[in-house]
Amino acid sequence: MTAAPSAVESTQTGVAGLDDLAGLVADGDVLVLSGAGLSTDSGIPDYRGATGSLRRHTPMTWQTFRRDPRGRHRYWARSYVGWPQIAAARPNAGHSAVARLQRAGLLGGVITQNVDGLHQAAGARDVVELHGGLDRTVCLACGDVAGRAPLHRRLRAANPGFGPHADEVNPDGDAELPDDVLDGFVMVDCTACGAGPLKPDVVFFGETVPRDRVDTCFGMLEDAGSLLVLGSSLTVMSGYRFVLRAAELGIPVALVNLGPTRGDAKADVRVDAPLGAVLPELARRCGA
Repeated sequence: MTAAPSAVESTQTGVAGLDDLAGLVADGDVLVLSGAGLSTDSGIPDYRGATGSLRRHTPMTWQTFRRDPRGRHRYWARSYVGWPQIAAARPNAGHSAVARLQRAGLLGGVITQNVDGLHQAAGARDVVELHGGLDRTVCLACGDVAGRAPLHRRLRAANPGFGPHADEVNPDGDAELPDDVLDGFVMVDCTACGAGPLKPDVVFFGETVPRDRVDTCFGMLEDAGSLLVLGSSLTVMSGYRFVLRAAELGIPVALVNLGPTRGDAKADVRVDAPLGAVLPELARRCGA
């Protein structure tokens, strides 16, 4: 097995490994796979990094949401409080750099593990939301897909006195709240069928990414000249499988992440540095 590239260090002349990264991206046909580390500069914490919430709490799982009405109620109460912070988040310099590189013709599509919609808000095109998007809901009874903003307005009308402060909001919009404030929350039904339950249109932990979505992503990868992973530890297989497939196909892999990743041994280029500094400089070097 080839040894993993050593973690690069910042130097007086810039970030080590950035020259190799710029050379790879300049060749074009780059497919981006992004993770939560790209959105931390927008105020959205990740699960496993320096601000990682997974170390402090267990996120909502598909099994709990589906089988436990109390757990589902608790999720929506917390999500109601946390949603405004997610909705107010704006693209950061990293998102903007990705969009500029794409407009310059160097990047193809974007596969994101994030559910915040910030790639699209920055102007990126052909974005596949691997884990769905928090800006939509789906009814588990009738399958109706609706916008999150109208739901939030309905919830606000149904809960005029429910306004606890959230000390912490997780990447899935689930705010940390004490259990003793949750009983007063009122959930609303689906407007299409009058029943429900409603679910955010995201893939929870323990839930399977739809097969057609995965196949679309594999097709994007097979057409790409290289794979650029941004801000993902690749801990979960839903993202790591694309690195494994790229290695099988002989497609070069570049990883930019602050800290080690599961895919380091598969990387042709490895940059260990903050994305907010690396990506704007990468765009500048590539003329974007």
